[in-house]
Amino acid sequence: MALFSAFQTTFLLALLSLKTYQSEVLSEPLSLAPESLEVSIDSARQCLHLQWSVHNLAYHQELKMVFQIEISRIKTSNVIWVENYSTTVKRNQVLRWSWESKLPLECAKHSVRMRGAVDDAQVPELRFWSNWTSWEEVDVQSSLGHDPLFVFPKDKLVEEGSNVTICYVSRSHQNNISCYLEGVRMHGEQLDPNVCVFHLKNVPFIRETGTNIYCKADRGDVIKGIVLFVSKVFEETKDFSCETRDLKTLNCTWAPGSDAGLLTQLSQSYTLFESFSGKKTLCKHKSWCNWQVPPDSQEMYNFTLTAENYLRKRSVHLLFNLTHRVHPMAPFNVFVKNVSATNATMTWKVHSVGNYSTLLCQIELYGEGKVIQKQNVSVKVNGKHLMKKLEPSTEYAAQVRCANANHFWKWSEWTRRNFTTAEAAPSEAPDVWRNVKSVQGHCVVTLFWKPLSKLQANGKILFYNVVLENLDRPSTLKLLSIPAPANGTELTLDQCSYQIRVTANNSVGTSPASVIAVSGDPGNKEVEEERVRGTEDGFCLSWKPQPGDVTGYVVEWCERPGDPLCDLQWKNLGPDTTSTVVSSDAFRPGVRYNFRIYGISTERIPYLLEKKTGYSQELVPSDNPQVLMSNLTSYSFTLSWKDYAAESQPGFVRGYSLYLKSKAARCLPGSEKAVLSDDSICCKYKIDNPKQKTFVVENLQPASFYEFFLTPYTSVGEGPQGAFTKVTTPDEYSHILIRVILPMIFSILLIMILCYLKSQWMKEKCYPDIPDPYKSSVLSLIKSKENPRLTIMNVKDCIPDAIEVINKQEGTRKSLTETEPTKPTYLYLLPTEKSHSGPGPCICFENFTYNQAASDSASCGHVPVTPKAQPQLGLLTSSENGPKALGKNYVNSLGEIPAGETNLNYVSQLASPMCGDKSSLPTNPPEPALCSEYKTQMAIPMGLASPPSITLLDEGEHDH
Repeated sequence: MALFSAFQTTFLLALLSLKTYQSEVLSEPLSLAPESLEVSIDSARQCLHLQWSVHNLAYHQELKMVFQIEISRIKTSNVIWVENYSTTVKRNQVLRWSWESKLPLECAKHSVRMRGAVDDAQVPELRFWSNWTSWEEVDVQSSLGHDPLFVFPKDKLVEEGSNVTICYVSRSHQNNISCYLEGVRMHGEQLDPNVCVFHLKNVPFIRETGTNIYCKADRGDVIKGIVLFVSKVFEETKDFSCETRDLKTLNCTWAPGSDAGLLTQLSQSYTLFESFSGKKTLCKHKSWCNWQVPPDSQEMYNFTLTAENYLRKRSVHLLFNLTHRVHPMAPFNVFVKNVSATNATMTWKVHSVGNYSTLLCQIELYGEGKVIQKQNVSVKVNGKHLMKKLEPSTEYAAQVRCANANHFWKWSEWTRRNFTTAEAAPSEAPDVWRNVKSVQGHCVVTLFWKPLSKLQANGKILFYNVVLENLDRPSTLKLLSIPAPANGTELTLDQCSYQIRVTANNSVGTSPASVIAVSGDPGNKEVEEERVRGTEDGFCLSWKPQPGDVTGYVVEWCERPGDPLCDLQWKNLGPDTTSTVVSSDAFRPGVRYNFRIYGISTERIPYLLEKKTGYSQELVPSDNPQVLMSNLTSYSFTLSWKDYAAESQPGFVRGYSLYLKSKAARCLPGSEKAVLSDDSICCKYKIDNPKQKTFVVENLQPASFYEFFLTPYTSVGEGPQGAFTKVTTPDEYSHILIRVILPMIFSILLIMILCYLKSQWMKEKCYPDIPDPYKSSVLSLIKSKENPRLTIMNVKDCIPDAIEVINKQEGTRKSLTETEPTKPTYLYLLPTEKSHSGPGPCICFENFTYNQAASDSASCGHVPVTPKAQPQLGLLTSSENGPKALGKNYVNSLGEIPAGETNLNYVSQLASPMCGDKSSLPTNPPEPALCSEYKTQMAIPMGLASPPSITLLDEGEHDH
């Protein structure tokens, strides 16, 4: 009881003390002002850091307070920022607050002050502001140095699309400063005479090395600049996901955002926080992080992934159940066993996943690159699956994967195995065809067969067996073994009928037999060839059904027409088929393909039914025919092109086009106007019959000029444009002129031929040659008694008849028209032989070849010398002395004649003085002595002043 009384007394005393304290507080205001205010600068972040404390608080007392902070720029009256900062305050606790400036702190002076107030619900009556602290001034410009120009901020890092403020500080306000952003001038705001501010909005990303900004003064060469680093926006992480493979470890993955795009990448950090457990881990990798599952088997997880860099922080959240995020590991110990030709068994094992051991496994079977079987199997530890309906000798690939059977999340990775089934006997008979030829009384059969497909061969084909059975002698069999990969053989048979069986063989067995028969009587019949038109899908062929028993049809063609190895192809069809489409990648435009359709009788004997020919795609003709023109008349001409091979063209020739040019403006009947590729206009004849190889162009005009050109055409178009052939029609009356002119020309030619043949005779009669003294017939008259064989006449054999002396006057020469012709003087030398009883006649003529002056004066006659003018003549004692004496005097006379004044005149002794100046002849001329022999021709100089005297020497002088 005493203890209780003591406790009550103590409690009442404490309560009284509290009330007394509260009354004191209420009676006197409690002043809690911020003290010890300090301001520091972070130039890199452009921040002001404030720190202060409150000293008037009692020990262990905590109060909620609010502090009002004012920031001014340049002047304290220019308050640019006011903010209330609330916090819990303890006695002497250092409080901190930061402010980031949009304007670089170096650009202006800043001042800070603050005041505080209690904001605690315990003492609501104490909520009033304390006094302001004094202004704390921050002036960075004072510590910049003495450079004339500064630009701020230095190396600032911002995100793309941000707003940035730039400024410059100049030590001299007299300089005109210009600033440029990537070479483009900026316009700013002047804060004071030395500071200018530029506001950049929505800055773009330009390059990895940053954006260049510089300022320069108009006076001097002062240039200052900065680099503004603009990064790409830090993106939020994507595809954040967590899963487990063994219920022991969670693996969380994500796709990080794009890089900042700067040459020096910003450091990024990733933090994984789980809210249920309150655990946090710093991820070491950029795109994944592991989280250890605690032993208490926590099922629910709530993860927050925080990505952060220098500029921004991003967060994503994920809530899930652990058992729903199981991703099993791949199956192991996978085998394919008991492989036969059609079956195989696959076995495997799986990794256990805690208590959730039931897994769903999926098996896929691949054949030729595609899935042919798919099956799901539930597995706890070991798996097994039988694969059926496989093809023999075929390569397969089987793969298996597993997933959580209760809560499907993801399949495990595939585990794959390859295997090949065993071989089996070929399942199909070879596709066989033949080509039959008759050579020298024998039947040459060329067998062809197509290789079996992989599914039909059921293994590697080793050889083919060919069995020949003579149907006329059934007991006769012949076996041929053809090694693979041959696809045909040639057989020489007699005229009997044969049945041929062909089988394919591999290592396991033999295929069914393919049977074809060859008849001893080919029985080939003529079948008319029909035209077919090809399309993009191939050739559509049809034929009439046969009335008898037909076991099938075969369509045969060559894929390389014109080639000796034509690559024969065929297509087997059923007995109820009467049409098919033949297509091949080998079909080419402009190539004619021939198809033959055979029916197969019940005896397996093929017989020809129809022939088809066509083009997969027709083209225009490749060349034009060589046209010959004939029967040209005044009104028509005929064209022919019989040697043109229309079958060799890249399309069916459906006719011909004849183009005719003329000066006439109107086209002839049967033609129409056409415009050629060179825009020239002509007339066109259309010949619709492709078998027509001649054409007559009629209704032409006589003596007219025409040009023609012939080209074939197909369903696609006409052949190439060629050169026109020119032709001119003859005149209407030209044939009459030809009938007159041709005989005249023939007669003239005949006369010329006759004249040529009689040319020697004509020459002798009309213009004989000048006689050659050495070849003259006179020589034959000379009969030398001393030498009867003498044939050459000497000088002594003939005495000259006369010597003509022509006097030429000295002095200036005159023309022939001015000079009076001088009458020649003839001297007659008469023989003085004693045997002669009297003078004989002597005939002479003048040869004008040696006397041009004489011929010009027309003095061709011989004028005897008058008795008074005659020189002295002496009689020669012998015929030999005359020439000698004459020659001697002749030489002497030449010596006395002045140079250039002597003319020589030729005198012949056989010419008759019948021409010349007949009026000058004497009335009674002396009769010359007769000379029966051809005498030597003499020439004497002319132009003597007087007729020279000729001395005839006697025998005594002759001896000298």
